Amino acid sequence: MTKINKTNAARLLDKMGLKYELIPYAVDEENLAADHVAAELGERIEQVFKTLVLRGDKTGIFVCVIPGDKEVNLKAAAKVSGNKSAAMLHVKELLSTTGYIRGGCSPIGMKKHFPTFLHDSCLSYDYIYVSAGVRGLQIKIAPDDLIKAADATLADISE
Repeated sequence: MTKINKTNAARLLDKMGLKYELIPYAVDEENLAADHVAAELGERIEQVFKTLVLRGDKTGIFVCVIPGDKEVNLKAAAKVSGNKSAAMLHVKELLSTTGYIRGGCSPIGMKKHFPTFLHDSCLSYDYIYVSAGVRGLQIKIAPDDLIKAADATLADISE
């Protein structure tokens, strides 16, 4: 079995004493979408959450974590984050802002803490998946533990 290197996100979960599993999957550089990740994991797309980084017109950077089969509702996201409007952060700004790259952005362990909103459907599952902070590795975690780890607020932020 290949040794899985712990990511920053995993080390933070360890430090907090939270239970999780690191699950590797085959990366397709041409398809970084959640449906590919779900297929690789053999899991339902609704349980594979994607981490999106947005910029609000008033509060600046914030994070939305939504099921892989959904799109973020920018109006709803703006409202819950205390903004009038919000837009996706440009992919060129992702690494310098969060410390993560597209397809490997975890809601846990960003360079600094940003307000984080987790789609409320996560509570329908015993566990969900989020990126471990690198392409090819997911964290399998109970929603309540993710809420603690990411200091997240539950919200309905998808279309």
